[in-house]
Amino acid sequence: QVQLVESGGGLVQPGGSLRLSCVHVGSIFNMYVMGWYRQAPGKQREMVATLKGGGRGEYADAVKGRFTISRDNAQKTVSLQMNSLRPEDTAVYYCYGNQEGVDYWGQGTQVTVSS
Repeated sequence: QVQLVESGGGLVQPGGSLRLSCVHVGSIFNMYVMGWYRQAPGKQREMVATLKGGGRGEYADAVKGRFTISRDNAQKTVSLQMNSLRPEDTAVYYCYGNQEGVDYWGQGTQVTVSS
C-alpha cells in the first residue's frame, strides 16, 4: 500500500525556519510529481510547492523566495525548506504525490508560526 509519511512540523517564531520531509513508502516506483499543500483554518487547501522528477520547482506566489522544495528520488523523499516564516504560513501541511494518474496524500503536519 502506497503511503506518504511526513515529519518536521512544529512551532516557530516569525522569521524562523522549519524543514518538512516526506517519504514515499509501499511502491518501487517514483512518484511523477511530489509536493506540498497546506490548509489553514477556515480556508481551502492550496498548493505550496510541487516538483516533477528532474524538473524545476513550482511555487505559490506567497512563498516564492522563502521556501525551497527538493527531491531525492533514490530515497523517495521530498522536502520543503521554509525560511522567513510568517504567521500567515500557519497551517496543516500535506505531502502530495501523483503516480500513474493517482493522487496520494500524507496525514498532514501542523506548522504554527507565532511569537
